[in-house]
Amino acid sequence: MMDNKTFMVVGVIIALIVGVLAVFMASGDPDGLESTALVVSGQKDLTGSSPEEGDPEEIGTGTFSYESPLPDYSIPDMGTGGALIASIVGILITLFLVVGVSYAIKLSKEGSKS
Repeated sequence: MMDNKTFMVVGVIIALIVGVLAVFMASGDPDGLESTALVVSGQKDLTGSSPEEGDPEEIGTGTFSYESPLPDYSIPDMGTGGALIASIVGILITLFLVVGVSYAIKLSKEGSKS
């Protein structure tokens, strides 16, 4: 049986491997998330005609905008290296959030026992 620390380390290593491989296997032209954002913001309808390429910028009215610290899961002007760094940063941020919330829950349960 594996102890908790080993289990966590193996899980982080697997997540990093999957994150790094995803950079090379992901589509260079995804549109699902951007298309959903345009529908939610009311700038695109789910019915009607759409451009042949399905380009979300052509479908929307052009008024939807946002800024992201790691846009399109990459670091601008860094190519594949930026996508790798963005993936690793995202995995580590998620890890720290999960561990932090788990620790806070553990502390609250221990505090309520006394």
